[in-house]
Amino acid sequence: MSDWRERIASDPAVLGGKPVIRGTRAPVELMLGKLAAELTIEQILTECPFLTREDILAALTYAADALGSEAVVVGGASS
Repeated sequence: MSDWRERIASDPAVLGGKPVIRGTRAPVELMLGKLAAELTIEQILTECPFLTREDILAALTYAADALGSEAVVVGGASS
């Protein structure tokens, strides 16, 4: 997998600055949601033929890097 920075872009003029697959309006969040819903990469590519396998892997790598660079709090609010 090449560097995700080659495939992921964030521009305030596109989807409010959410990270997207470069050259598209396909947000990284959408790719992650589809994978979490148990769609395969091949199914996503069928639904979104303008994407490549490398785009989807870049979205995963971006998410891993983003989560690796911040503290994640798990749990709900106390009553």
